[in-house]
Amino acid sequence: MNTSSTRRARRLLGAVAGLAVSVLTLSGCLYSMIPVASTPRPDRTNAPDTSGVSEDLLPFYSQTLTWGACGSGMECTTVTAPLDWNDPGFGEMKLAVVRHSATSTPKGSLLINPGGPGGSGVEFVRDSLDYAVGPDLIDNYDVVGFDPRGVGESTAVTCLGPEQMDDYLYTLSDAERGSDEWKAQLTDANARFAQACDENSQGILPYITTVNSARDMDLLRAVLGDSELNYLGYSYGTFLGATYADLYPERVGHLVLDGALDPSVSGLEVGTTQALGFESALRAYMQDCLDTKGCPFAGTVDDGMADLAALLASVDRVPLQNGDGRMLGADALMTAIIAALYSTDSWSYLTQALEATLQGDPSTAFFLADFYNGRDDNGTYLDNSTEAFRAYNCMDYPLENDEAAQQAADATIAQGAPTIAPYWSGPDPCEVWPYPATGSRGEIHATGSGPILVVGTTNDPATPYDWSVALAEQLDEGVLITRVGEGHTGYNKGNTCVDKAVEAYFLDDVVPDAEVRCG
Repeated sequence: MNTSSTRRARRLLGAVAGLAVSVLTLSGCLYSMIPVASTPRPDRTNAPDTSGVSEDLLPFYSQTLTWGACGSGMECTTVTAPLDWNDPGFGEMKLAVVRHSATSTPKGSLLINPGGPGGSGVEFVRDSLDYAVGPDLIDNYDVVGFDPRGVGESTAVTCLGPEQMDDYLYTLSDAERGSDEWKAQLTDANARFAQACDENSQGILPYITTVNSARDMDLLRAVLGDSELNYLGYSYGTFLGATYADLYPERVGHLVLDGALDPSVSGLEVGTTQALGFESALRAYMQDCLDTKGCPFAGTVDDGMADLAALLASVDRVPLQNGDGRMLGADALMTAIIAALYSTDSWSYLTQALEATLQGDPSTAFFLADFYNGRDDNGTYLDNSTEAFRAYNCMDYPLENDEAAQQAADATIAQGAPTIAPYWSGPDPCEVWPYPATGSRGEIHATGSGPILVVGTTNDPATPYDWSVALAEQLDEGVLITRVGEGHTGYNKGNTCVDKAVEAYFLDDVVPDAEVRCG
């Protein structure tokens, strides 16, 4: 049962990373990433920092790590964390960690989160180190990737096998879009997915929250031997980093939050703002396409968008069969479009996909949709980003039952995102999640943290620029760095001004006196 539209409407934050590197879930990078080849430094195990740790947490904070080689220039280890931080004796979970040691004398550890929620930091650092951070940070920091609780190689949320996941993500409804029968079918599919997650995840679902993950991050800081946390978080990783700063302001070293999420907005507001953001990015893509030889559209941007809307409506009425038997409907095509909007580097793939679809060939569109969903071409799902994404969001965001607010949001999306609007909304999958949300929405101030840099891109589709502005204003010592441009996130994306500001902060403790605007 195709639920891509309902997943988007519920908060598509995606990985760095927005597509998770799994789908560089919110980094949206489709081009090949070449691992950095280097020789690991001799084993270096620092004494854990147990200062100020309560007795019941001391067994966790006093762990001595054992590192082993796990790839080109990388070392890996596993850290044990409490399942329930409010009851440390209740149970345990494992956190997978990878480290690339500094090539110079290290300034300490630099933890990286690629976004999601559900993006694998282990995969991000291990497989694409030079995309995660620039060379100067690689030289001067032990770059550490970790899989948050519930994700990847850590104790993970587990739901469906590959065939069942295909059915959940790609099988088309036989009911009219928007009808009561359509809504009932999607709700039933969401309920079966949620039940499978509960049955197969060994009791961890109630504890898959951003607050618990932030507490895990403090544990990682300590067992790595650092007295303060240095952290670079992309997309959803900005919410994780801001949550950490609010919980442990005295332990903040250097935090950069890139492609920020506003922690005060509701799930409904997130879905509304993102719909408008993706429509804006789609219009920017369309203008670029029209200016490029070989674009399958013609005329003005409005003309191109009208033709794209007609294409979406066409495959919604008459889906196209792929070589593997799957049918491309409007939801899967919209997933493909969104996947390519995270980065301008992916726009050429989108042009190829749309041109092929217009010719009746859905294979390239499925390639993009599969990339977003973490599925390879033989039907294997390479990560659990979909499952973890759902688990975090359903526990972090309280359910909303304000029909008037929903209708107002739908009207805003219909007016401001007319191309996307028909395929954006649907039943909230968290309505049938087996556990009530424990998170709350509110401003984060992180009083006493010291300066925190917030990076925002002016036409970021997944985490719109206004959210970065809002977070920088909320934080007591937030400093905004603006990247004028397209795509998701700003650091290490080719803008020298942004890169210099971020790296001067990490390397030389230089904090801008005022907002930095990078054209």
